[in-house]
Amino acid sequence: MALLKPSPSSNTQTCCGWSWSTAAAQSPLVVLAPASFPSSLSRRPLPSLLVQLGRPRRGRGRRIAIGCVASRRSSEAPSSGSSSRGSSSAAAAMAAAARVKAVATIKATVGGFLDSLRPSRAIDDVKDLIGRSLYLELVSSQLDAKTAQEKPTLRSYAHRVAGNGDKVVTYEADFDVPAGFGAVGAVLVTNEHHTEMFLEDIKLMPSSSDGSGAAPLLAIRCNSWVQPKSGGGDDDAAPGKRVFFANKPYLPSQTPPGLRSYRRKDMEQKRGDGRGQRKSTDRVYDYDTYNDLGDPDNGADKARPVLGGSKQFPYPRRCRTGRPMSTKDPRTETRSGDNYVPRDEAFSEEKQLQFSVKTLQSVLHAAVPAVQSTLIDPDLGFPSFFVIDKLFEDGVQLPKAEQLGFLAGILPRLLQKLRDGPGDQLLLFGRPANVKKDKFAWLRDEEFARETLAGMNPYAIELVREFPLKSKLDPAVYGPAESSITAEVLEQQMGCVMTVAEALKQKRLFMLDYHDLFLPYVHKIRAQEHTTMYGSHTVFFLCDDGTLRLLAIELTRPASPAQPQWRRVFTPSTDTTESWLWRMAKSHVRAHDSGHHELVSHWLRTHGAVEPYIIAANRQLSEMHPIYQLLHPHFRYTMRINALARTALINAGGIIELSFSPQKYAMELSSVAYDQLWRFDTETLPADLVRRGMADEDPTAEHGLRLAIKDYPFANDGLLIWDAIKGWVQAYVSRFYPGSGVVAGDAELQAFWADVRTVGHADKKDAPGWPALDSPGSLAHALTTIIWVASAHHAAVNFGQYDFGGYFPNRPSIARTKMPVEEPVDAGALAAFLDNPDQALRECFPSQVQATLVMAVLDLLSTHSPDEEYLGGLETAPWSDDAEVQAAYGKFNAQLKEIEGIIDVRNADRRLKNRCGAGIVPYQLMKPFSEAGGTGKGIPNSTSI
Repeated sequence: MALLKPSPSSNTQTCCGWSWSTAAAQSPLVVLAPASFPSSLSRRPLPSLLVQLGRPRRGRGRRIAIGCVASRRSSEAPSSGSSSRGSSSAAAAMAAAARVKAVATIKATVGGFLDSLRPSRAIDDVKDLIGRSLYLELVSSQLDAKTAQEKPTLRSYAHRVAGNGDKVVTYEADFDVPAGFGAVGAVLVTNEHHTEMFLEDIKLMPSSSDGSGAAPLLAIRCNSWVQPKSGGGDDDAAPGKRVFFANKPYLPSQTPPGLRSYRRKDMEQKRGDGRGQRKSTDRVYDYDTYNDLGDPDNGADKARPVLGGSKQFPYPRRCRTGRPMSTKDPRTETRSGDNYVPRDEAFSEEKQLQFSVKTLQSVLHAAVPAVQSTLIDPDLGFPSFFVIDKLFEDGVQLPKAEQLGFLAGILPRLLQKLRDGPGDQLLLFGRPANVKKDKFAWLRDEEFARETLAGMNPYAIELVREFPLKSKLDPAVYGPAESSITAEVLEQQMGCVMTVAEALKQKRLFMLDYHDLFLPYVHKIRAQEHTTMYGSHTVFFLCDDGTLRLLAIELTRPASPAQPQWRRVFTPSTDTTESWLWRMAKSHVRAHDSGHHELVSHWLRTHGAVEPYIIAANRQLSEMHPIYQLLHPHFRYTMRINALARTALINAGGIIELSFSPQKYAMELSSVAYDQLWRFDTETLPADLVRRGMADEDPTAEHGLRLAIKDYPFANDGLLIWDAIKGWVQAYVSRFYPGSGVVAGDAELQAFWADVRTVGHADKKDAPGWPALDSPGSLAHALTTIIWVASAHHAAVNFGQYDFGGYFPNRPSIARTKMPVEEPVDAGALAAFLDNPDQALRECFPSQVQATLVMAVLDLLSTHSPDEEYLGGLETAPWSDDAEVQAAYGKFNAQLKEIEGIIDVRNADRRLKNRCGAGIVPYQLMKPFSEAGGTGKGIPNSTSI
């Protein structure tokens, strides 16, 4: 290779046919490409291969300067100061002149950084070899004492020193830190590769350290994507340049003066300017309405109302994408391309791989039965219960690619991969937990009732507080308000052990009330094909042994211009005809509960409500803020899974509309529920239980509540989790907020809360239930609520979906046919029912396509990914090394482990009949930890699936 001699004082190192000097900047060395370098590069003019190390400059043929280089303000004299940042050892090291080493860890990513197939990889290899690919700048926490300006940053290129297989790559940079530089408060990172990189962390080490076990002077957790530099300039906001703050949190007023402008600029970048279409590489957080669910450009039947921003359809806000508006409906955003989420909100590659594989399996699960039914009729039901059972017991043959129709273009290679493995010719649904325990449990009234307390929708059951039951809807529009369920009917079903008045007084009557929510949409839903709807009341009696007895179901069709109101009460019976009508009525209520669960308890109250918290936190709280650092683990993957839901789940023609009773009105109903039911202060578990009459406040009782049903597994276990979260958050808040004045005076915190209320939940900004953040107590309560909803509430309604809904007769997503006795009676339908009630029930169930599609999706959504991060897990221990915070978190972790043991004991206690007994699925949804897969337990930190 051609080498121009270095000065005698330099030290020359050789690697891979390249030589360079490790001398200081005063001893320059020019390096040219060796003759053996790839011909594609060696043919380039030599001046274009001359590279300078140190501070980036434009131009060609410049010299190399390896080592630490001062910034453009390097002529300014350094000064000492009293501010500190990071650990005491780091501060001490910076007080006097010292040489330190910055070690940056980059995660190797498939198809991204270090992808050997990229055309630009060769260029990046050159930069790596000569040390010009990752540029680091150390930022002092102090201002210059003479100028009162920020001190010049210390700058150096990092060179690649090691790789750990396919996992991580390490870069190092040496810095000569002058005396009085002060504590390093941040590191600026410029990515000069041609592709993004995932930066895991940066550690400042003693220069003499070989990295083998030595404690770092300063450790900065990054875990963020850094985009490549796309233009020249040394501005701190230049593309490709990112600031990463040391892990020590600061309230805004406590920010070291040398870091204040960096704190402000970083938040400004994340807010964006509200203009233009977002790119997948952006890290901008902004709000928009749900104006992208419809697709009117592809047909009038795909038009949907905008949710949010109106009195008619209030709704939480989502992340703004900035896509063009529809030509046919200027209020609706077009659906071209992927739904944008900020880059750091995307799935990790491990999560994406697991999600993709599981999605493939789910598509196949749904596609195979559809193909085998030849898709002659997409509304074709199951010919027998034997065929339903076959999905779990015998499996079905994988179809050929050409049989998949519209799926053939995307599945052939993936199908072949499945065939290449052993024993994969058959595709089976895994047997859900309830089928494993008791195949016929779905037929029993006792199991129907038990699942209201220990199933996948424990948020719906409520106390009956007045009788007769009365609707709040306008009787002039919907018919008589008073229910047709009489005291005589209930007392007969209770075995005449007490009167209804006595049962009310003793708080022993409970109900599922899907009357007022669904009734206004009955006729709209019925106008669609292959679905129906009623308003419903379902009443239970609390027995002496703590179990619920199912007493009666009322189904109501509201009045219309052509017909009067129709309603009828169904009860258990020994009469054969009435017994089959009872089973059909239960199937209708189960479909109502499935819709309420998916649209309200699950989507609205967790996914939809949480996204504004995430956007507000990133817009208004610096990553240095202690509250940002507390909340950040609880926001992982939520925006991405919500974006995917808008793509294929809750959109016009999506899975929810295809498979659930409300069909095209599904998300409208979710908006109605938000308007009528959602309040921030009742999203806490204790307040939710009190609101539904399932508990009374009692300072002398455990958790401060007296439960109306003592054996209520969700509430029993959930309150343990609630108290543990509450204790941890209170300890954390008290560490940073010693008094009310500090809370009220925290400008970022108050801006965050204002953003949540007035922008993220703007349609509810004037509603009751928003607490003022004016004390450590009110702050801790609000934060506990957010963390509970994002973690435990979501786990309770998500990870049991396949266990309880995988066998769809137990929880049909849709009821497709009317009750055969509905007036005016359809003589043909009634005759068919009387002739073959088994077939009539199966025709009411979802079609083969609907059922298998929902089963597949529930299987996917009930699965933990291998990189799941669980509530209180050590993988998300607090960022800072604050001893008080670490001790509080350690206590939180220990509490959760203790709770796991308590739940195991409860599940083995045969006195608790709602969670222990023959054929009963034990209640494990509030167990904090789990292994990967569909386990029916585990509370992830966030709404991550």
